Order: sequence, then C-alpha cells, then structure tokens
Amino acid sequence: MNRYSSVLLLCTLTMTTIAHADALDGLFDNSIVGSISQAINDAYKPSDSRSDDNDDRRWDENQRQNDDDRRQYEDRHRQLEDRRRQLDDQQRQLDQQRRQLEEDERRLDDDFR
Repeated sequence: MNRYSSVLLLCTLTMTTIAHADALDGLFDNSIVGSISQAINDAYKPSDSRSDDNDDRRWDENQRQNDDDRRQYEDRHRQLEDRRRQLDDQQRQLDQQRRQLEEDERRLDDDFR
C-alpha cells in the first residue's frame, strides 16, 4: 500500500507541475513576449533616427527659447537698474536742493533778527 501511495503522489505532483507549465506557457504566449521585447528594444534603441532628430530639434528650440528668455530678463534687469540710478541721482539733487533751501531760510532768519 505504501508503494501505491508513493506512486499516486508522484503522479499527482507530476501532473500538477505539467498543468502549471502549460498555464505559464499560455500566459507567456510568443506574441506577448515578442511585443514586450519589441517595446524594450524601442525604448533603448529606437528603430529610426527620426525620434533622435525630433528630440534634438526640440532641445534646440527649448535652448533657443531659454536664451531668448534670459536675454529679455537681462535687458529688463538693466533697464530697472538704469531707472534706479536715475532715481538715486534725482534724490541726491532733491536732497541738495532741500539743504540749500534750509540754509537760505536760516540766513534769512539770522538777517531778520
């Protein structure tokens, strides 16, 4: 009886293993494996250089746009700095005029007394 049980157990395990192998084989059908490997190949080695050209063109356009944006920023920054200097000069002139006015008022007061 012990031999019969061992043989029956061995046959059951063998059949189960074969059934699992068939299920996995059906799961990984050649078309699925082929499409996955094609996707991987396309991701790492594009089949045509057009995508490289498009990427390069896009990068160049972005770089040009960034350069233009940077140039505009620098121009605007220079304009603001120029305006700041002008305002500083005007403020210095106004301060000088105010001091002159205060001095003139003091003289007037001194002369009147």
